[in-house]
Parts: sequence; C-alpha cells; structure tokens
Amino acid sequence: MEKETETEESIFFKGAPGDTYPEKIKYEIKKYRDKLKNVFFVFAKWLFFASITGLVVGGFSSLFAKCMVFVTNFRTENFWVTYFLPLAGVVIIFMYRVVKYKNDKGTNQVLAMIHAKSEIPFRMAPLIFLSTLITHMFGGSAGREGAALQLGGSIGNQLGRWFHFDEEDTRVVVMCGMSAAFSALFGTPLAAAIFAMEVESVGVMYYAALFPCMISSILASQFAASIGIHPEAFRILYVPKLSLVPAVWMLLLSILCAFLSAFFCVFLHKMGDVLHKYIKNDYVRIISSACLILFLTHLIGTHDYMGAGIPAIERAMDGGAFFFAPFWKILFTALTLEAGFKGGEIVPSFFIGATFGCVFGNLVGFDPSLCAAAGMIAVFCGVTNCPITSILISFELFGFEGVPYFALAVAVSFLMSGYYGLYHDQKIIYSKYKTKFINRHTRK
Repeated sequence: MEKETETEESIFFKGAPGDTYPEKIKYEIKKYRDKLKNVFFVFAKWLFFASITGLVVGGFSSLFAKCMVFVTNFRTENFWVTYFLPLAGVVIIFMYRVVKYKNDKGTNQVLAMIHAKSEIPFRMAPLIFLSTLITHMFGGSAGREGAALQLGGSIGNQLGRWFHFDEEDTRVVVMCGMSAAFSALFGTPLAAAIFAMEVESVGVMYYAALFPCMISSILASQFAASIGIHPEAFRILYVPKLSLVPAVWMLLLSILCAFLSAFFCVFLHKMGDVLHKYIKNDYVRIISSACLILFLTHLIGTHDYMGAGIPAIERAMDGGAFFFAPFWKILFTALTLEAGFKGGEIVPSFFIGATFGCVFGNLVGFDPSLCAAAGMIAVFCGVTNCPITSILISFELFGFEGVPYFALAVAVSFLMSGYYGLYHDQKIIYSKYKTKFINRHTRK
C-alpha cells in the first residue's frame, strides 16, 4: 500500500489517529476554544486579584504617604524635635524587640520573599509603617520607598495566603503589592510596574506578572491621586539639542555617576559592617549614630540631609547645589539606615544624583538642570541595576524632551556600575558585558 502523502492541511490539522479531515478540523477548533477559555480565565483571575491588591495596597500606601507629608512638615516647622532622634532610635529598637523580629533586612527581605527563601510576617506591616514615620519625624536621613515596598510585599504575601495561591502565584501577587506601593508613593505607575519585575532578577523578568503588576500599579496611582497625593513635579529649565559636545559631557557625567553609585552601595554596606562590629548593643549603636547625625548637622549648619531631602533635589533642579552635598548625604544615609533606623535608599540616591549632576553642570558649563535630572536617573540605575525602570522614571518625572540624554545616561551607568547594588538578594542572571549566564548576587 502506498504511503499517504501529507498535505499542508493534514499537517496543520493533526487530530486523533484515523480521524477524517472534518473531524480533524473539529478537534483543532475544540483545542483552540479550550486554550482561549484558559487565557480568558487567567485574564479574569488576575484582573480581579490585581485590582484587589492595587486598591488595598494603594490605600495603605496612600495613608502612609499622607502621614509622611505630615511628619515631614512638622519636623520642618519644629526643628527642636530633631534633638529627640536618639530617643526615637531607642523606641524603634524596642518595638522590634517586642514583636521578636530580628531578621529585618529591609527591601532585601521582599526580594527574598519573591525568591521563596523567606517571608515577611503580616504583623510587620504596621511596624514598618510606624518605624519609618518615627525616623522621618525626628530627622533620620532616609527615603520612604523601602518601607512602602516592604508594606506592599507583606500585604501582597498575606493576600496570597488568603486567596490560597500556590508558590508561583504568590510571587506574582507580592510583585503586585510592590508595584502598587511604589506607584502610590511616587506617582509613576509605568516605572512601578516594571520595577517590581526587574529588580528581583537582572536580565530576566517574570513577564507573567506584567499584566497584574500594571493593573495594581495604575489603580494604586489613581487611588492616591484621588485623595490628593500627587507625584513630585521636577522641571528641566533647558534641554539643548543633542550634538557631539553635549553628548560627550553627558557621557562623562554618566560614567562619574556610575562610580558614585557603586561607592554609595559599598559605603552603605561597609558602614553597617563597622557599626555592628564595634558596637554590639543595638541600643548603644542607634543612640551613638543619632548623636553623630545631630553633631554633624550643627557642624555643617543645615538640615538638608535630614529626612528625604526633597527641597535640596528641587534646588538642584533649579541649578543650585552645594559641592559636597552628595557625599554628606551618603554619610548621613549610611549612619541612619545601618544603625537601625528605617526608611529606604532610593530617594537618597535621587538626592545624591541630582546634587552631583547639578555641581557637575555648573563646573563644566553644561546646563545644571538637565545634568541634575540625568544624574538622578543615572545614580538610581547604578544602585538598583534596573535600566528599563530608570528610563520609564525619567519619562514620568521629566517628560520626553530629554529622552536622548536620559537613555545615554542610563545605558552608560548600567554598564559602568558593575555588579554593585543596594540589595544583597538581587540576582544578576546575565552578564552586563557578555551574552553569558552568570546567576550571581550583587556585590556588597
């Protein structure tokens, strides 16, 4: 018997053995319909659960943002409260002792949770909330996103438990919580959605989380805006047309920002090692650090380095920054976070990049406002190893006029900053220098 020749149709419509051609068509239609049902089920599932996560985390993060504004304004109007910074440190250590939680690693803990290595207990959410507010109320030099990411990750993890998700889906809902918290706090929904996916594994992203993270991020941002929480508005005074000379200045600035970001990461980690090596007692360590912060504040004669430092960033965007401002901020932030106060490192990285960029622009005669914006984005990219997020943040904070400069700054900083990073549990999956799988943690 001659072997039946396979036609194009018979190859495409492969049903069960012995099926006739119409039966093969019915088989393929049924298979396609079943796949379509599965896709719509996944779509509906994540639309529902991501919406819940976005609204819940967005609500808590918006409340956190409101409280942050209140404590910052109170400290600004009543600088005498900063003298109680050592006492505030004692209260924070005491609170963590009461709940018997000694494994607080900040944002690293959230990344470890995505890796399924550990979890942040739900009871930690109010503790992170309160301890960060105390830090900012009394003048600790820290950001706010670290607490928000922990808050979002903790709530997302708890929602995953309540929804009875498996390990893979729990990772997604944790990333949704991170996206929602970041978005509500900074008002950058696109960057927030990608940041939660990109920061965990550099070189590989969980694209299955893209739709859920985007939904939760947008809803959280809209929720925050509806109650009067708006993102910081930074305006670049002048953007020159891209040509050889401006491109060379931007290239040089980006290289310096990459080195500065690596220095910030190393200094932060080494300060922690030194403080824990020579001052074993948690209470003595945080009191000593707080007293040193107060002494340096009076020595310098400015409160710019207390709190998040948003006013100093705004001045840098207008072309004014003190020459040593970025280095003072690095020291103050290291003394604050590594001693036991709570907060985050991202806003300090914005401060460092903006002031350094402004100083650079003034020294070389290149627009200091544009240099401050590019420096902010370049240092953020260097410390987080998140180039896509960095580009999206530049769009959402500064608009599209300076796109060529921002893209160049991000690309150079990502390459030149090496494998240093703020987060020990961040993984570099693929090399920055070759198309090579390396799967290593960031350097300390």
